[in-house]
Amino acid sequence: MSQLTDLGIAALRDGVRDGSFSAREVAEAHVAAVEKARALNAFIVETPEHALAAADAADAARAKRELKPLSGVPLGIKDLFATKGVQTTAASRILEGFKPVYESTVSANLFAAGAGMLGKLNMDEFAMGSSNETSGYGAVISPWRRKDGGNAALAPGGSSGGSAAAVAARIAPGVTGTDTGGSIRQPAAFVGISGIKPTYGRCSRWGIVAFASSLDQAGPMARDVRDCAIMLEAMAGFDGKDSTSLDLPVPAWEQGLNADLKGKRVGIPKEYRIDGVPEDVGRVWDEGIAWLRDAGAEIVPVSLPHTRYALPTYYIIAPAEASSNLARYDGVRYGLRQQPEQGGLNDMYEATRAAGFGAEVKRRIMIGTYVLSAGFYDAYFNRAQKVRALIARDFEKAWDEVDLLLTPTAPSAAFALGEKSNDPIAMYLNDVFAVPASLAGLPAMSVPAGLDKQGLPLGLQIIGKALDEQSVLDAGLAIEQRAGFTHRPEAWW
Repeated sequence: MSQLTDLGIAALRDGVRDGSFSAREVAEAHVAAVEKARALNAFIVETPEHALAAADAADAARAKRELKPLSGVPLGIKDLFATKGVQTTAASRILEGFKPVYESTVSANLFAAGAGMLGKLNMDEFAMGSSNETSGYGAVISPWRRKDGGNAALAPGGSSGGSAAAVAARIAPGVTGTDTGGSIRQPAAFVGISGIKPTYGRCSRWGIVAFASSLDQAGPMARDVRDCAIMLEAMAGFDGKDSTSLDLPVPAWEQGLNADLKGKRVGIPKEYRIDGVPEDVGRVWDEGIAWLRDAGAEIVPVSLPHTRYALPTYYIIAPAEASSNLARYDGVRYGLRQQPEQGGLNDMYEATRAAGFGAEVKRRIMIGTYVLSAGFYDAYFNRAQKVRALIARDFEKAWDEVDLLLTPTAPSAAFALGEKSNDPIAMYLNDVFAVPASLAGLPAMSVPAGLDKQGLPLGLQIIGKALDEQSVLDAGLAIEQRAGFTHRPEAWW
């Protein structure tokens, strides 16, 4: 049954439906693969019983001809999503042992569509990171290796690093991710898979542990564009429990997939050609431009002049919102509590947060608290909000000329674990191409497009107009068909 783990979501769904194999066989194969790949540290909690129970329900439904859209498909759920009765930690020690009594809307939607859960995926603590090294449960290791013979352990990207590694290693056909400033797209690019951040509000944030509320958005990560479309249809939808949820029907994205881009105009923003980016990244970008032109698109140079300010703007707004959101972790109601033998309530707060939060989370709380303080609120936070509006306006002006934008996903291929962990600025620069779309709340997708000289994946990013996920998916499919990316890591684990 090991070959079942080579199949994606569409193939598993259709195979269960036509009786090529049972959902139970699919679940058992993936449960075994998860156990075999524990060296990757992709999962914090494994839930084989959930996956097997959903599979048995799918087989019973098939006998009654009552199959659901994801019946027979086992998924991995990022540990940022609350799962009823299953530990949810956001990869932080401050929430170790916390088992919610409720289910996040996104995971509930997936389970209602028939999917099973293989477990909770490792991530950067509270989604703060670009390498999955800030997790309180140890770094995730990418299944990829460089061709230089050094066998260095590589970062799978972050914060959805466990999600990315699980799909690339063929231990889960699809997974949930969250994207605040690139945390679906950058890890997808690092491991050679597809991932889409939909328009802000497409997927409910209810039951997702908050990092930066005006930026956080759930999305799928899978082997290819079609699988992402299938998952996104199940995840999306209006939720009255989330005040930012969009009260709009969910399009039939899979049915609408079309790689013919005739009549589409694709913009190439000049500001994304920056110094210091490896030659391979530019080469793959140029190839992507040629592929979209071959698909019928018109290529148009465009300018997004405020792009240069996107990264510093993000690293003011996101920590400010995190400072507010993380104030709830105080040791009083849930999670870790550290009570000094002598001392009062404030001492308990300090001891709990000192013991429970990792270094990167503390750094961002301090930055956020600083920029929100009375003396600096106008100088930093208010000014950043104004620049954010200018960045969004740049995109609005671009849409007068084009329908989509094509850029690299990340400024490099995967780097080694430990290579940038002591230099926060170098780490933050990994988000340079992904952050602008997040600040504007736009749909954006990464698809694998080629390999660098070390044999590591490189991704291309498609950015679309608000609510136009279909065009983003279509352009992704056009690139996917022409790139012919069939590379996969050699199993070493």
